[in-house]
Amino acid sequence: FFQGVPVQTRWQPSDCDPRALRSIAAYVEATGVPNLLPPFLLDVSQGWETWGGTQPGTLDLLVSINMMHIAELRCTEGLFKGAGVLLKPGGVLFTYG
Repeated sequence: FFQGVPVQTRWQPSDCDPRALRSIAAYVEATGVPNLLPPFLLDVSQGWETWGGTQPGTLDLLVSINMMHIAELRCTEGLFKGAGVLLKPGGVLFTYG
């Protein structure tokens, strides 16, 4: 799947745990990968309006890794609702774990 993602794709990491955000930020800084943006706090159980200022219909790809199998159902519901608003027509929600 990711082999088809263009090299210039910008990756925006997020997490709902401040400790995880610090770890992600350290990784971003240590690697210096130019298309890996600083992480931000994201609670998918909250409305998409709180998702870092992302505007409706602007995302080509939304990736959720290791969330649905450990989070409350309201988080999965929020993920799908948010994806439905934020993804462009034909955009992809990729889930793993």
